[in-house]
Parts: sequence; C-alpha cells; structure tokens
Amino acid sequence: MSGNATHRFSNTSILTVQTADASRVVTSDAIDERLADTYKRVGLRPGLLERLAGIRERRWWEDGVTFTDGAAMAGAKAISESGVDPAGIGLMINTSVSRRYLEPSTAVAVHHALGLPRSAQNFDVTNACLGFVNGMELAAAMIDSGMIEHAVIVNGEDAQTVQDRTIDRLNQPDTTARDVIAQFATLTLGSGAVAMVLGRSDQHPEGHRLVGSVSRAGTEHHELCTGDNDEMRTDLKGLLEAGLDLSMDMWEEAAADFDWQRGMDRYVIHQVSKVHTAAMCERFGIDETRVPKTFPTRGNLGPASVPYTLANAQHELVDGDRVLLMGIGSGLNASCLEIAW
Repeated sequence: MSGNATHRFSNTSILTVQTADASRVVTSDAIDERLADTYKRVGLRPGLLERLAGIRERRWWEDGVTFTDGAAMAGAKAISESGVDPAGIGLMINTSVSRRYLEPSTAVAVHHALGLPRSAQNFDVTNACLGFVNGMELAAAMIDSGMIEHAVIVNGEDAQTVQDRTIDRLNQPDTTARDVIAQFATLTLGSGAVAMVLGRSDQHPEGHRLVGSVSRAGTEHHELCTGDNDEMRTDLKGLLEAGLDLSMDMWEEAAADFDWQRGMDRYVIHQVSKVHTAAMCERFGIDETRVPKTFPTRGNLGPASVPYTLANAQHELVDGDRVLLMGIGSGLNASCLEIAW
C-alpha cells in the first residue's frame, strides 16, 4: 500500500487560535532529583531531559484545575477573540489524548462549560499527536460543504498523572536502564490547552485561509509507542527513523500537488525534542530559523503542540505568509497542512 491522501480546501479560514497555559512550572532538574537514586543505581547520568531532548521545563495544572477546564478556558478565549456569536457555532471537536473516562466523550464536558447551543454537534477526534490537525481537516470539510458555518476545535492535555506514576515506577528497585530509556518520552510531556475557531472564508476576509493538506499512513509501526494513563513505552530510535521515512515519502509525493519544497515562511513542526526538530529540518532541507520552538519550556504537548506553537508564533506572521503545519503521530501517521496567513 502506498500513496498520500490529498485535499484542497475551498472556503475555510482560521479566525483565531488561543492558548491556556498550565501555571505550575516543573523543571527537568526537579524530575532528575526525583530519579537521582535510580539514575545512580542503573548507571545513567542525570540531565538527559535537557541535554538530549532540550527540554528545560514543562507545565502542570494547579490542583483542582483539570485538562478539561484548560480546554474550556482556551475555547472561551478563542470564541471571544473571534467575535463569533456562540449561537452560530455548529461544531465543537475535542482532540485531547488525555481523558478521564472512556465514556462519555471529553467533548461533552467542554461543550457544557462553554455554554454552546444544543444544535452544536460535539465529539472527540483522537489520533495521537495529529488529532488537532485531523480535527481542523474534518471541521473544514463540514464548512466547505455548507453543513456548518463555524467550528471550534479544542485540546487540553495533562502530563502530571502519567509522569507521577512513571517516576514512582522507575524508582522501584527492579528498574533497569532499559526501563528508563523505554519510558523516557513520558518525562518529556507537558500540560497545556489550545483552541481554534474556523469559519467561512467568504464571510471572514480577515481570516487565515486553509489551502490544502496531505497525509500518509504507516500503521505497520503501531506498536513503536503505546501508552495509557498509567504508562507510555516508546522505541525512541525506531519511532524517529520510521516517522522520518514515512514523512519523507509523503513529502516527495506531495511535490506533485504542492510547491512546499520551494520553501515556506514558517514551518510549525510538532514539538518533540531538539533531536527530532533537527532531524526533521535536516531531512527536509528546512531552514531551522523558520521553525518556531516551544518544546524547551513547554515540552511535548501532544496534539496541542502544533496549534499551541502556531498561537505563540502568530505575532511574527504577516499577511501573505505561507505557514506549513507538520506532524507525525504515533501509529504511525504523518500530515502537512498549509495556511495562507
């Protein structure tokens, strides 16, 4: 099986993208301190998170504040900033990996918190770190078709639960260096939230138009990274190599439909680590100065990562800039989505 899924959007624009920051700063040094005895016993040097991943700190929510609260806060900011009457929102998609229950959906809690109308469809779309981009594509397809006029996409992530449990597990006396490396990616995660409002381009000339997207599946790699609320295990080397190969296949085939290889004004890459970012830039021939970075102070925010980084970089963008969202999600899936800013 081979080939890209390719789509061009006709009438959808981003009206606003806003974030809600978790307020507790958790440094990599603090995590190292909690794991100091384990590192010493298994022969690993502290400082891996900052030295290897380039992550100095990440955020956790304050006690009593949940990732759902964060998603609702970001959603409220985005709706207010967009100027759209909430009564005119026909769709709300939650794309969080984090979830408290198997059912109902997380979307229903956010829909209720935002006070959206009963006519607004609401549901979860989850696809690892690509969930938000997939949510944008789905909402745009519904807007382009005339099914709805406005949509809000939300995402809230909570890293604390799985990180606390991982640290406790790694501090058990039977932990090996291999266990630490297999669960290392868990410690790079961060908490935060983001939301985006989309609308019809012909009704919002001030918006930022979605141009097109491509995606490609490499699902033979679905066991390279698996996780739940208790534990995440990752083949770091295998995941990076397979993700880069899949993305390069997608990139090369996309050249027949898009001129991305000529260069974009900004490349908003999913934020994993400095190793991942450098490898992506080298493989694709991307000027790293055009890649905004949030991982040093926010870690890997999962599916919130791409839109969160876009939100932080938007003050640098000017009308006419070409922006490419780029992500690889565990599973594996790869996607790129172009925005005409």
